[in-house]
Amino acid sequence: MEIMELNTFWQDRKVFVTGASGLVGGWLVNELQNQGAEVIALLRDWVPSARVLEKETLAKVSIVRGDLSDSRFLERVLAEHEVQTVMHLAAQTIVPIANKNPLSTFESNIAGTWNLLEACRLVKSVSAVVVASSDKAYGDVPVLPYTEDMPLQAVYPYDVSKACADMIAASYAKSFDLPVAITRCGNFFGGGDFNWNRIIPGTIRSVIRNQSPVIRSDGTLIRDYIYVQDAVSAYMTLAKALSENSTLKGEAFNFSNSSQKSTVDLVTMILNELKSDLRPIINGENHGEIQEQYLNSTKAHTLLNWTPTYGLDEGLKKTVKWYKNYFSESLS
Repeated sequence: MEIMELNTFWQDRKVFVTGASGLVGGWLVNELQNQGAEVIALLRDWVPSARVLEKETLAKVSIVRGDLSDSRFLERVLAEHEVQTVMHLAAQTIVPIANKNPLSTFESNIAGTWNLLEACRLVKSVSAVVVASSDKAYGDVPVLPYTEDMPLQAVYPYDVSKACADMIAASYAKSFDLPVAITRCGNFFGGGDFNWNRIIPGTIRSVIRNQSPVIRSDGTLIRDYIYVQDAVSAYMTLAKALSENSTLKGEAFNFSNSSQKSTVDLVTMILNELKSDLRPIINGENHGEIQEQYLNSTKAHTLLNWTPTYGLDEGLKKTVKWYKNYFSESLS
């Protein structure tokens, strides 16, 4: 992983990361370690392929096993480790799963968030909490791109779960003066994502196996896509700013590289990058998904001085390269 410019803010800072076994969580843990932070990572399930469990990373991270449903456990972990910064990324993130099993999604994404925030409220060492919301929280609106002053009017289960977590975070900031801020990003992508039903890793795996990639929707859905290292810089930039500027409590920030694409155009880009003549199979199943979603990041540019490093083209090149290496190594 490329190392960001070193920042003494993170040196020896005790950072609690939920969702550490996920795509962004794994890259975030690596970068926090590169910056000298002491990382405490929450794992509910032991996922052998997770980046955080790679030998080099595992040797430098404190792993705690538990669940966001256990508020007393969370309070104990934060207190015993004297955690200063909390990065809350844990969530059930797969839209079709949320549509099939909304209750587990609500329990994970909503109840898990209020349990963690309540623990943060009770542990006084915590000076910054970043809660990962989503562009899905905005719901379907007549005018795009989304801006932070738009109301949250989600309808579908996953979208509602993120909107609720988002509003609970804002409530804790306003009601209890908790130093919490919210990120709203589009679709993450990058090497190490093993949720194969997501369009980017699933397409890359299919093409490498010389199989036609499958598009679940009709291919016309338009989404924002943000490369994982830009997402990591967004979380870390916001956490640092929040620690240094109390006026950011309760604020939400959009993070985007402004490179929205339709699903079929995105798949075509991947096919071209892999020099493949395969054609996608389009299933046309759009139930429970909004047609167009993309973000305006002016607020993050202005107040946080954050800008993305990678465009969609460059991010996809790096991602394809990562998976080509991964599959070549797995076959050797």
